[in-house]
Amino acid sequence: MRLPWRQARALRANGVLGMNQRNGDFISQVNPRRLYPLVDDKVRSKELAQAAGIQVPELYGLLAIQHQVVDLPKLLDGREDFVVKPVNGSGGNGVLVIVGRRKDRYRKASGALLTQDELEHHISNILSGLYSLGGLPDSAMIEYRVRVDPVFEPISHQGVPDLRTVVYRGYPVMAMVRLPTAMSDGKANLHQGAIGAGIDINTGVTGRGVWRNEVVDEHLDTGNPITGVQVPQWDTLLELAARCYDISGLGYLGVDFVLDRQFGPMMLEMNARPGLNVQIANQAGLLPRLATVDALGRADADVAERVAFAKEHFGRASSALAATSAP
Repeated sequence: MRLPWRQARALRANGVLGMNQRNGDFISQVNPRRLYPLVDDKVRSKELAQAAGIQVPELYGLLAIQHQVVDLPKLLDGREDFVVKPVNGSGGNGVLVIVGRRKDRYRKASGALLTQDELEHHISNILSGLYSLGGLPDSAMIEYRVRVDPVFEPISHQGVPDLRTVVYRGYPVMAMVRLPTAMSDGKANLHQGAIGAGIDINTGVTGRGVWRNEVVDEHLDTGNPITGVQVPQWDTLLELAARCYDISGLGYLGVDFVLDRQFGPMMLEMNARPGLNVQIANQAGLLPRLATVDALGRADADVAERVAFAKEHFGRASSALAATSAP
């Protein structure tokens, strides 16, 4: 749907990046198509990260054909909790989080119980391509379930928040934390009802959040404030996000990390076509930050230099100053 010209002009004046411009001026220019399979396939992404020394959730098993589904009970024997994901899924679709078992049933984060047949049916749907990019046949991966870091427990409902960072030419330019809610069924998915809260690139402190089309200061389910939360190990998370540019070769990239209470930062996935909701969560446009990287960022800068640059130029105070001094 085309926006009224006044609204479109106002968004442009505030530096908001739209989908067409994202695709035409950025993704198509700095993301070689041949590299997409490295991030579209979550197993390959895991292997890339592990080879670079970046932690990922342990992979318990991979089901590639329907006949393998019959071996599921053996694969899950002794495992009380786990996560099922489509290897080529997008937007969190098809992800199933199991937090425990009761006799011969599996308990979801919401408390609902699944039978063995229902679990196998879900995996069969993944294999058929129901959740994959382009609807092509897919594989199902079963992996370690991340345990939420204590700092996020007051502002998360039955799930683990994830941290999305947009990286441009190796520079972290904008970030948010996605907080699960009852509506999102414990998943950190904005389209399913999670809350997105912006993060100050310089300090790693959360700001106000957005839920659907509403600006919120508290978590819908817990009632606790979502602003002013210091994200643990923030500098490490920025460095890891910046490194994902080096290991993937993609110049415009969305990187998702989680903080496990035992193992610390873990990479969940990389995305060659990251969504634009990060701008809404931060109440700021991406365009000025991308332009700053193009104008001042060095192509030969190392990870530490790129992170220092991002912290200097894209913190809330520096971004506000840049906005007021813009022509």
